[in-house]
Amino acid sequence: MLKSSLTVLALGVTLASGSALAYQEGDLILRAGAAAVDPQEDSSQLSINGATTEELLGLDSSAGVDSNTQLGLSVTYMLSNKVGVELLAATPFSHTITANIESVGTVEAAEVKHLPPTFSLQYFLLSPESRFQPYAGIGINYTTFFDEEVSADLDAVTQSLGIPGEGSLDLDDSFGFAFELGCDLLIGENLVLNAAVWKADIDTTATFKYDNGTKITADVGIDPYVYMVAAGYRF
Repeated sequence: MLKSSLTVLALGVTLASGSALAYQEGDLILRAGAAAVDPQEDSSQLSINGATTEELLGLDSSAGVDSNTQLGLSVTYMLSNKVGVELLAATPFSHTITANIESVGTVEAAEVKHLPPTFSLQYFLLSPESRFQPYAGIGINYTTFFDEEVSADLDAVTQSLGIPGEGSLDLDDSFGFAFELGCDLLIGENLVLNAAVWKADIDTTATFKYDNGTKITADVGIDPYVYMVAAGYRF
């Protein structure tokens, strides 16, 4: 009888400790780690005052964007035991924009920074008592570009084409959908290890402007994957 009582007590303690690890309504999960933006860009041809380089020069062209890694931050607030809302933020990402011109090659065109805050609704797939918490999310991404700087390499190319002066660059901000898959692993009662990936819809128009009124434009679908590995804490 005593042995049975001790067994039941031990089981109760185990269940209680498991439930203490559960995600539940009102929990706040903060995460910080390395976030990498990997653009999957698709660009229109470069256009000079409305005419493409192919029409003007017989040369095919496009724009490219490189990858970058920064400090990523996310916070999830649990609306219920299985549903949360998340805000993804980061320190500013910095990218090199290239102009890819047939017979000329790849030219470094500009440096630009951007911030891509993303707001998502998340659904946690397993029982709230599970230490392993995979989840899926859907949300909205807003990307703002700033600190655009045109490179001397592009200015040299445009001057060889008869466009005088140094250029300036403007990129349109973007709104788009974002989709997310991720997982949390609770270590102890509150420490969290996290891995997540987002696919974001980011579209912008890049406009290079010159003193004589010339404009070089390209529509660019950046559409990056965003990868993040982080540690966090549940409050």
